[in-house]
Amino acid sequence: MTTDRDISNELQTRVLDAVERKEALCLRGGGSLDFYGRTPTGRMLDVSSHQGIVHYAPSELVVTVRAGTKITALEQTLTEHGQMLAFEPPRYSANATVGGVIAANLSGPRRAACGAARDFLLGCRIINGRGEILSFGGEVMKNVAGFDVSRLMAGALGTLGILLEVSIRTLPRPQAEATQVIEPGSVTAALATLTQIRARPLPVSASAIVNDVLYLRLSGSSAGVLAAGKIIGGDVLPMDKAALLWSRIRDHEHHFFEPGRPLWRLSVPADMPPPDIEGDCLIEWDGQLRWLRTEAQPAAIFALAAATGGHATAYRYQTKGKGDGRDQVFQPLAAPLMALQDRIKAAFDPHGIFNPGRIHADAH
Repeated sequence: MTTDRDISNELQTRVLDAVERKEALCLRGGGSLDFYGRTPTGRMLDVSSHQGIVHYAPSELVVTVRAGTKITALEQTLTEHGQMLAFEPPRYSANATVGGVIAANLSGPRRAACGAARDFLLGCRIINGRGEILSFGGEVMKNVAGFDVSRLMAGALGTLGILLEVSIRTLPRPQAEATQVIEPGSVTAALATLTQIRARPLPVSASAIVNDVLYLRLSGSSAGVLAAGKIIGGDVLPMDKAALLWSRIRDHEHHFFEPGRPLWRLSVPADMPPPDIEGDCLIEWDGQLRWLRTEAQPAAIFALAAATGGHATAYRYQTKGKGDGRDQVFQPLAAPLMALQDRIKAAFDPHGIFNPGRIHADAH
């Protein structure tokens, strides 16, 4: 019977062998995020077999899980105990893993209300580019005081090491939820209405503007949700349709995300007006997340985001290979930030074997 230690040791041996051979490794879990980021190089290293819950303490609101564990499996266990992953991670396929979501720092509709995946990461266990197994943080907040090294793994896309285990803070599921529907008549009016609502102490757990229509999800006690719904007004979306709406937005199964034009993700100030770029837009996170489908040139989109103090990511191109634009994915960094990122990469992966080129062309 293969044990957790056996799998860890096998992965460690593969890393040490790659270091000796000076061979790059392309890390892969469930494969649901193969589209995301630049195209990495190297020999494929499947890390999906490292599965299972290591420790779960419902009363402590913390779970430690192996990185190859499927999100659906973890959430099923949490649901049985009336808990959830508060950052509402998307799953773009049934094979989506916890490690993949953390490595990409992906969060769903609840992000603006509760925080990002990174904010719930308490600790992790990794294999670095020297083949060492290291642990950072822990299972309680007091163990992550000071410089929280574990959170560097969130968003690193596997370029700093192989995630073996992660400890995540959970939250109780809300007692009740309801989705209000308001039709202000335009995107600009919807954003203005959203700003007014968010200025009040109302239990809004998610928002979306789709086709000029504003959707607001309320979460909390039954009495609180009911009272907030009366204050906000509009129509109430039936529960089954509301659940479908938010899951489809979260997992990019909504018709807005159907294949066609490239999909861009803009993180911008909530009060930014609709972008003056040809294309279709879906807005989340109280106006701070703009999904944009457009054929516009990457330079124009990066400039638009930078002008507002935000950043843009080419989230999903429609084809792969040379000439598909995947060399222009992430917002260009200023020289000092790029130098800092290089230093962090060199500290964790001095031989440059993990996912080279996944984030930047000049990565080690």
